[in-house]
Amino acid sequence: MVQDKKICWANSNSYEESDIVIVGIPDQSHSHSIRKGAALAPNTVRIASNKKDVYVENKIKSIAYTNSGKSSIKIFDYGNISRKEITKTFAKFSKDSKIPISIGGDHSLTTPLIKSFVEHIEPISLVYFDAHPDFLSSTRDFYGSVLYDILPYIDRKSSVLVGIRSPEQEEIANIQKYGIKVISPQDIQYNGIKNTINEILKTTGSKVYLSFDMDCLDPAFAPGVSVPVPFGLSSAESLTMVNEIAKHGIIGMDIMEICPPFDIQDFTSHLASRLIGEVLSSIRFTKKVPKTHKKN
Repeated sequence: MVQDKKICWANSNSYEESDIVIVGIPDQSHSHSIRKGAALAPNTVRIASNKKDVYVENKIKSIAYTNSGKSSIKIFDYGNISRKEITKTFAKFSKDSKIPISIGGDHSLTTPLIKSFVEHIEPISLVYFDAHPDFLSSTRDFYGSVLYDILPYIDRKSSVLVGIRSPEQEEIANIQKYGIKVISPQDIQYNGIKNTINEILKTTGSKVYLSFDMDCLDPAFAPGVSVPVPFGLSSAESLTMVNEIAKHGIIGMDIMEICPPFDIQDFTSHLASRLIGEVLSSIRFTKKVPKTHKKN
């Protein structure tokens, strides 16, 4: 699939000089959704970002904390890759100390993304925003079994599911069996956003991967998703939580299940672009200093 534009948040033309890379993965091959079109999302989000957010192009106020002080974070749009290129590409990102932000595609893409990270960084705390737990085990290797498929690759005690409101009985059993914390939209309303954020940050460890299914949002805010579910998070609630998580540092992020053919005036693609922009503005980034070896 041809890439139409770079996302407007990209402020660097050099992969080598970049700190964060934006990468599209236009694949929905492991989706069982009746709604089709998630593979169109990476390019659609890029186009929406340029149409609606171009006024802030190259004005991201992100700060990288390095051993030499503060410097602007460099963001590079890597373009699109195929599903089969994930392992090789993300091994390169890890080797080069890049933080990747991926745009899918269906949520099953998170499985190879997580697996590629664990080759180099562990343990991983997963913060998984979704209307569904994606915790089926009777059927594997699809967008409904992501959590079960990646169980060996995450630290269950320091991982959190956020926005869950449409679990199947099998998924409830797996949540109870494996002891992963769940925060529903009702929990957020009852306990408040500040307490919710504190609960997430108290649970997670130092290596946090953020996975964001756009259907965690209420369809009033994000109508263009593969499987919309009522009674979801507001855009402001999601923004506040994602910002605070990013401020404490993430090793990577993906944003999945945008379905442009079912969107209204690109509301969902625009919201996805803004979420990415807000993460870029909030993220804490620590550059790795290359190791020096003494000569014998």
